[in-house]
Amino acid sequence: MKINFKEIKTSSNLLSLFRLLLAIPLWFLLDNFKSDTARYATFFVCILGSVTDIMDGYLARKFNQVTEMGKIIDPLADKVVIGAIIIKLFLIGQISATYFSLIIGRDVLIFIGGIIVTKFVGRVLPSNILGKITVVNIGLVILLILLNVNQNILIFKGFYYLSVLLIFVSFSAYAYRALEFIKKKDYGNI
Repeated sequence: MKINFKEIKTSSNLLSLFRLLLAIPLWFLLDNFKSDTARYATFFVCILGSVTDIMDGYLARKFNQVTEMGKIIDPLADKVVIGAIIIKLFLIGQISATYFSLIIGRDVLIFIGGIIVTKFVGRVLPSNILGKITVVNIGLVILLILLNVNQNILIFKGFYYLSVLLIFVSFSAYAYRALEFIKKKDYGNI
């Protein structure tokens, strides 16, 4: 697989790159988690990141800007931003070691698996809807934490446990899909 770095200049890829860079202010904003102002600013930056995620996919499809670079940078931006937030929330004691390990472990395994599949297939597999639903659900848990919602109420527990279930289901789906693509002989429809 050959990556064309000129593809970065598409509007959809520039939005993904912008989202990737949002990890930096998010990391520092979470240093002041006890401050309502910092939590709300972090919440706003997360919403901004979510909007860019929706927009980059929309623009890529609408203007036929789906590129191999975009297939890398879009999920990478998601993983880096979510990873930075999850690591920081773990370091400041806002999420458990188990939840931290599940999210980071899933992303690391999917990343390594993606590299292996790309070696076999010669192209980057695009993310799937189940993976996107999982990230959205984890994002909702993060947003509820940022809004300082009581973690013992039903709505928080519902999103939390649903995200744990989705972590396992989406990872299993990624692994199955990767094996199916490796077994295929024709990779033209990726």
